[in-house]
Amino acid sequence: MVFVCCLIYDTFVCYLYNQGIYFAVLVAKSAWALGIEAKILFVRVRTKRIVADSPTVGNAQIVERGKGKVEGGVISFILTFSCFLQMYYGYILYFCNLNTKRLIVMPLNLPDTLPAIELLKKENIFVIDNSRATRQDIRPLKIAILNLMPLKVTTETDLTRLLSNTPLQIEVSFMKIKSHTSKHTPVEHMMAFYTDFEIMRNEKFDGLIITGAPVEQMEFEEVSYWEEMTEIFDWTRTHVTSTLYICWAAQAGLYYYYGVPKYPLEKKMFGVFEHYITQDPPPPPIFRGFDDMFHVPHSRYTETRREDILKIPELTLLAESETSGVYMAMARNGRDIFVTGHSEYSPLTLDTEYRRDIGKGLDIDIPKNYYADNDPSKSPVIRWRGHANLLFANWLNYYVYQETPYNIQDIK
Repeated sequence: MVFVCCLIYDTFVCYLYNQGIYFAVLVAKSAWALGIEAKILFVRVRTKRIVADSPTVGNAQIVERGKGKVEGGVISFILTFSCFLQMYYGYILYFCNLNTKRLIVMPLNLPDTLPAIELLKKENIFVIDNSRATRQDIRPLKIAILNLMPLKVTTETDLTRLLSNTPLQIEVSFMKIKSHTSKHTPVEHMMAFYTDFEIMRNEKFDGLIITGAPVEQMEFEEVSYWEEMTEIFDWTRTHVTSTLYICWAAQAGLYYYYGVPKYPLEKKMFGVFEHYITQDPPPPPIFRGFDDMFHVPHSRYTETRREDILKIPELTLLAESETSGVYMAMARNGRDIFVTGHSEYSPLTLDTEYRRDIGKGLDIDIPKNYYADNDPSKSPVIRWRGHANLLFANWLNYYVYQETPYNIQDIK
């Protein structure tokens, strides 16, 4: 009975506990429970022994005495073992987590066999304090990814790596367009992890990421799936809290919504370039924590020009580069964020693209500001990782989590 009361008390303490206080109370309670139960058992067994030693004791009383000993031993063992487990658990909570404040991992909710999971297992995931997590009236954020890149698994891994580095619980869904079949990803992979937009169009999402696509040298209307893309663009306005458009998707969104054209470049914009924020301090929340100058990888054959963006009252130019031009523009107070670069790129993505193009015999320059001493035989110098993590964390926090309604059906 005492032990049951202790369990109830444990539940209450686990809800309100503080590290040191919880451990001290747990030890005291466990010792108290063990002492009380031991005393009860001692008195009980001793009483039976006295009765059994009496000259008038019969066989039935002797049997009762034996049963009392067995019962006392079993209960004592269970109680002792339980208290030991409780004290050990308290030890783990207190001593093993002093420096981490008893943090718990908030992983992404991904399909069990998604290849990206294995690739990210050895990487750390950002965490949130347990006491805060248990008090938050939250639900997992629903984030959809429309992956238009040819190497699906690579892009999945790059994006989920950055999405995982937040204290938010996220449920990721992969969207695909019905009017295009990927040539570089197995059909089995697409069937297992991707869902047609046509099936998902009745759902609502807190956030949507639309990636780049290798079609930027074509006119938008010439892209085979342009009609379906425009349907998705229209759908986001009423079914998504905030949409992040990357590279070609950013150009396509700016063109479809605001008529902003893209222009061909004489040579591919290829490398890692320095950028600056165009807004007066303090910076908008998407750049919170950024340095005055920050680096972003680019890999594209076309550009969007600042003068075209500045002509549109609904658009705000947020960041650009002296070399690579426009980097980010925003509309509808952050419900649409257009990013021309590839902050999500992993350290070796530009290297892979460079060697791929060299293998095809293309006239391609060495990616600028990428390899140590601009020497392709040397390892890349990673300058953008910190800002990439800040970018996605700020987007999720300030433009998705803090803006989306608790009832996802209220998105409009």
